[in-house]
Amino acid sequence: MDDLYRELILDHYQHPHNHGEIPGADISYEDSNPLCGDKIRFDIKVKNGVIEDVKFNGKGCAISQASASMLTDELIGKSLEEVKKLDKQFVFDLLGIPLGPTRVKCALLPLKVVKAGAYGITTWPDEEDEE
Repeated sequence: MDDLYRELILDHYQHPHNHGEIPGADISYEDSNPLCGDKIRFDIKVKNGVIEDVKFNGKGCAISQASASMLTDELIGKSLEEVKKLDKQFVFDLLGIPLGPTRVKCALLPLKVVKAGAYGITTWPDEEDEE
């Protein structure tokens, strides 16, 4: 089963969904992981508190890019309140494979960026460091 998830991650890395920018986005937020060089930006279009469109842009390892791609597929149609409730297990379930400690931050960077944007904040506590 892990092989299937690994193929899915590789596919999202090579052919990311919702990659790009949204001119005039309601929410734009970016952050990076300086330890590994991952950088992610999300642009989100919101109507009546619900995500209508989402795009991401950035560079980084297969895990961070696949996580961002998979996350965009899940966000369209969710309310900002639902997004605020997403947790690291949600991302881990999307990826479907066990991650070592060095890859956890890579996997969670997209969620960190999306949630920070949803909350309208510019700094975010290190939620991914919690065990």
